[in-house]
Amino acid sequence: MPDDGDVPGRLEHWIRAAGTVVAPATLLSALLFYFGYVSTRAQYEYFGVDVDTIGLATQDYVMRSPQPLLTPLLVLTFASVGALALHSAVQKRIAAAEDTTRIRAVVRALTAAGLLLLAAGVGLLLLYAVLRAWLYYALVTPLLIAFGGVLVVYGFRVLRRLDTGAPLASTVRRVSLGLVLVVVAVSLFWTTATIAQWSGRGVAMAQARELDRLPSVIVDTKERLFLRSPGIAETVLPASEGQSFHYRYRNLRLLVHGQDRMFLVPRTWSASDTTLVVPFDGSVRVQFQFQNQRP
Repeated sequence: MPDDGDVPGRLEHWIRAAGTVVAPATLLSALLFYFGYVSTRAQYEYFGVDVDTIGLATQDYVMRSPQPLLTPLLVLTFASVGALALHSAVQKRIAAAEDTTRIRAVVRALTAAGLLLLAAGVGLLLLYAVLRAWLYYALVTPLLIAFGGVLVVYGFRVLRRLDTGAPLASTVRRVSLGLVLVVVAVSLFWTTATIAQWSGRGVAMAQARELDRLPSVIVDTKERLFLRSPGIAETVLPASEGQSFHYRYRNLRLLVHGQDRMFLVPRTWSASDTTLVVPFDGSVRVQFQFQNQRP
């Protein structure tokens, strides 16, 4: 029989173990939600729709996050593999070298280059009011800061190993390293958010080029909608007893549906198009039209 005094200790152990799992899982879910939201917002903003009006659930944004995160994750993975291989080669070179003068010179040059990149990124941050209209500003700026920060941190660590008499105190060195790593992490977050935004807009432009691939919708209404988007066909339905719908609209495509409404766009994209919001209630009648091969 286990000692009753071990129960609190075991309970504390399991709580800590659960915390190490739940916290990363919560952080991962929050990141997936954020990047999915950024991408989806850019996608529907192209069609003039505020994503908050659609009413998508948290799970919807999480499910949409892999597409914008695919490229950053692949690039980061390959970059990490390359960095590990380079680090291994540097360590072997240092261990085998009798004279480290040349290695010091190369490392100092890389560290200086990292400082220049870091300074360039900070300079772009200070010039945000002037350069914010530049298309690649939100990608170049964080990449300069992240890459420069990595070179600076790695350069100082290599020099620290080569020269054990470094003048920096241990506390100052650790704080500086921590701050630079935070800056690098924030810059990578900014870069990923920018790529997610570009990904969402790219998806929207691809949809606009192939709107015929979206579900075809026929909408019957009780009153005339006075739609002005090119390509939408309006038909007056014949009057009959008990008929409450009097107008039919064709050549509409389902862009997205939320909890209680649908967002429809014309079949052919035009710069003067509008997005039609149709509620899920008795005010309209909706038909989904299909054209498939014979079974």
